[in-house]
Amino acid sequence: MKPLGTPLSTAALRVMLLGAGELGKEVLIALQRLGVETIAVDRYDNAPGHQVAHHARTIAMSDPAALRTLIEAERPDLVVPEIEAIATPVLQALESEGVVRVIPTARAARLTMDREGIRRLAAEELGLPTSPYRFCDSLAELQAAIDGANGQPGVGYPCVVKPVMSSSGKGQSKIDSADDIAKAWDYAMAGGRVSHGRVIVEGFIDFDYEITLLTVRAVGADGHVQTHFCAPIGHLQVSGDYVESWQPQPMSPTALQRAQQIAAAVTGNLGGQGLFGVELFVKGDQVWFSEVSPRPHDTGMVTMATQWQSEFELHARAILGLPVDTRLKSPGASAVIYGGVDAKAVVFDGVAEALAVPNADLRLFGKPESFVKRRMGVALVHDADVDTARVQARKVAALVRPRAA
Repeated sequence: MKPLGTPLSTAALRVMLLGAGELGKEVLIALQRLGVETIAVDRYDNAPGHQVAHHARTIAMSDPAALRTLIEAERPDLVVPEIEAIATPVLQALESEGVVRVIPTARAARLTMDREGIRRLAAEELGLPTSPYRFCDSLAELQAAIDGANGQPGVGYPCVVKPVMSSSGKGQSKIDSADDIAKAWDYAMAGGRVSHGRVIVEGFIDFDYEITLLTVRAVGADGHVQTHFCAPIGHLQVSGDYVESWQPQPMSPTALQRAQQIAAAVTGNLGGQGLFGVELFVKGDQVWFSEVSPRPHDTGMVTMATQWQSEFELHARAILGLPVDTRLKSPGASAVIYGGVDAKAVVFDGVAEALAVPNADLRLFGKPESFVKRRMGVALVHDADVDTARVQARKVAALVRPRAA
């Protein structure tokens, strides 16, 4: 790894983030605190990360030619994918050509970009427990995958349908009967990114709760990559989109051990350095793998209130080859602040009242346009116990009221 230098000089270590939303913004800040020169890339102007990076670039990252041209022009030392909608074959080609190093690896970016790649890796190659699933390319195939066909059993009802490429729950829905199938297919087609016309349908698991296990692959004192785990994060999702998270999520010792074994197996196969968000279902001592993101996770925003080093600081340190500390500082919780309005610009009422709540903090993301269900900020609270923190985080979020400017 090139040594850390001074931004905007010939000694600078330059890192390009592909995706400059609220998560990317925090990674950029963490990198800048360590003297890194940052390049923020997104599909629209004035994204949150654009507002803090040394350099802001706007391109369609799913366009292979545009992505290659930008990387070859900027010549960053590291490229860090922050979203799924990226032309990952270009990253693999540039990595193999020795042009750039991709975090954690170009292969990991490709496999985790779509649900098919990572599910087949986890279930079929690594033999990890998952929900039953099928991949479908048409409404007729989806119907057959649920109901069964040609003597093969289907995944049955209820089940969950997701585009193979999407983020933050977009295009995801639960199917309780045959009456829901056509609507779920249409919703998936509208919500997918990059590739349209293919979905995964998963049999429903009767789980007690779901967690994100933040898993960090970082260089240890012996010079070898070691795996570290944060305390498990519980979260509440609505239509596949996170609305609350808390840390730590209570788990039995057996379930926690199994969760860590699954996370270590998946991230070890993907390789490289950095932080991974591993999503798991838990029922008693049983654990099932769901998904993994090779980057900070939206539910992990709670770590800005709960850990000595947030998930963003952990990611920055890990990719730079620096020591990490995954210890918990305090129990805490987060709650999403939605836009509530469709507007080109918003202002936020109630901020002073929200910050007057004991142990509260806020992150207002700075997104240039608001939608009713767009995530515009997050409330953060640390407290003596998770239950109290959850109540307080919801209170803080409710006090912040976006409105059209």
